[in-house]
Amino acid sequence: QVQLVESGGVSVQPGGSLRLSCAASARDFRLAGTGWYRQPPGKQRELVAIITSGSSTNYADSVKGRFTISRDNAENTVSLQMNSLKPEDTAVYYCNVVYVGRAYWGKGTLVTVSS
Repeated sequence: QVQLVESGGVSVQPGGSLRLSCAASARDFRLAGTGWYRQPPGKQRELVAIITSGSSTNYADSVKGRFTISRDNAENTVSLQMNSLKPEDTAVYYCNVVYVGRAYWGKGTLVTVSS
């Protein structure tokens, strides 16, 4: 069983920056695939960014050039740096970890982008 704890969700103005972090309890976190998803109000959950155990990354087109995903295997964390935030980035952001063939989700953290 892997526990995930997200942090960093707050209200921010358009054009601002925010960093989300997710701490995982996985014993061999370095072997896990990790990512961030989000669910905008009234919409389905969607992929934001992933980073593999080999540190390859992939991003949704809507966030390319603005968001950066990273991981720290020594600290068992995965982070999402979000810059140039837009109102359409408003969503609940979820951390995802795939470990030993199972997918785990955090409880989510709310990001609101509004003036």
